[in-house]
Amino acid sequence: MPLINTLGMKVGSEKTFGAGYNVLPVWKKRLDPKTRVTTPNSDVIYAMSYLDLGRDGRMVFEAPPGLQGILLDFWQRPIPVDGGKFFGDVGLPGPDGGKGGKFLILPPGYTGSVPSDYYVYRSGTNNVFVFLRSFYQDPNDLSGAVATMEGARIYPLGATSPKPMEIPDASGKPVNMLPISDATAFDELKKLVDSEGSNLADPDWLGMLAGLGIVKGQPFNPDAGTRAILDKAAKTAYRMSRVIGFEEKLAGRDFRVYPDRRWVNPVADGTPQNPGGPFDLAWRRTADGYTDLDTRIWFFTDYYSISPGMLSQIPGKGAKYMIAFTDSRGTPLSGDKNYSLKLPPDVPAANFWSVTLYEAENASGYASGRPFPSLGSRDKPKQNADGTTDLYLGPKAPTGKDANWMETVPGKGYFAILRLYAPTEAAIDKSWKPGDIEVVE
Repeated sequence: MPLINTLGMKVGSEKTFGAGYNVLPVWKKRLDPKTRVTTPNSDVIYAMSYLDLGRDGRMVFEAPPGLQGILLDFWQRPIPVDGGKFFGDVGLPGPDGGKGGKFLILPPGYTGSVPSDYYVYRSGTNNVFVFLRSFYQDPNDLSGAVATMEGARIYPLGATSPKPMEIPDASGKPVNMLPISDATAFDELKKLVDSEGSNLADPDWLGMLAGLGIVKGQPFNPDAGTRAILDKAAKTAYRMSRVIGFEEKLAGRDFRVYPDRRWVNPVADGTPQNPGGPFDLAWRRTADGYTDLDTRIWFFTDYYSISPGMLSQIPGKGAKYMIAFTDSRGTPLSGDKNYSLKLPPDVPAANFWSVTLYEAENASGYASGRPFPSLGSRDKPKQNADGTTDLYLGPKAPTGKDANWMETVPGKGYFAILRLYAPTEAAIDKSWKPGDIEVVE
């Protein structure tokens, strides 16, 4: 799933916006439901790019000040940085601390000389996913956050005449960047095998692909019958992942953030950094000696990208996410029903908080006909006299509650993500906790 998730984003993006290290689509008017991608955040400015170190060689990423980003290999593993103190993060949570700088991305097994004055990242795959975010304070003025993105530069190390950057506006463009769920997934895996060889996976995984006829340097031309089987297999696999992705308990573990709430987060047990060792996550069962595949499937059917900066336990850094698939009674959320969600006073987010709705079927932004499927602190919802905030989810706004209402569509299931950006101590120690999503009778 992490690999297929990345491939879906790459294929969809390049089909719509073009390919190349110099192509950096930016959602300059925020990311709306027309872009179909796994759980996007419509309350920041996004940019994404895809590099091939095997084709283009060592790459330089120049980050402007104020950026927050992640450099990941195609398995969405944060790329380790020379020195062992950082994994994947660039910008605010990275080694530059948000001041900007030059980041050198090296291909697998590179042993040559490394120039000074770069932050050096060593990728496990030739293909690299560049995921960037910038922040705004006023939803009516995105210019500063967009300008930050437009200041990014990507080019081969030592290039005397690199291709000029192309930064198309991706907002409002119909594009499918979801995980590939048909037979073309295997065609894209064949391209990766040809690009990566043994960098892509260990001999067992490569052997599984070889059993399907996917071998580096050899033709992959399945007949019509085989292709029909592969198509059904891909569709079934994605549906399986969506079922796994709705579980509150999995592989003997309870994902609930609070014992008496329905909010879940499968990476709450991840550690931001394991000094001297690899980045540790909920699915790496180091003590038991195996990878918890179900938990990893859960994550990459519901999310993409992760890094130590996202899991920071330092007040005022990173972010806290929690997901609600059900109401307080454990019933899946339905667009037919009316719900309320109460947030206690003093939401512990130094930057901002938001609630965003997503399609149950594919985890993309919930298409309700409204511009964005989110509502948060910067939208200035009305507070109650006691400092609490009541949000309302349903097909029609309660009388006088339009500022606190999120529209849903009858017959269309969904789930909700509560995000706390720059969470403060009350979020980290869990002394602050939101109410459950409650049915309004």
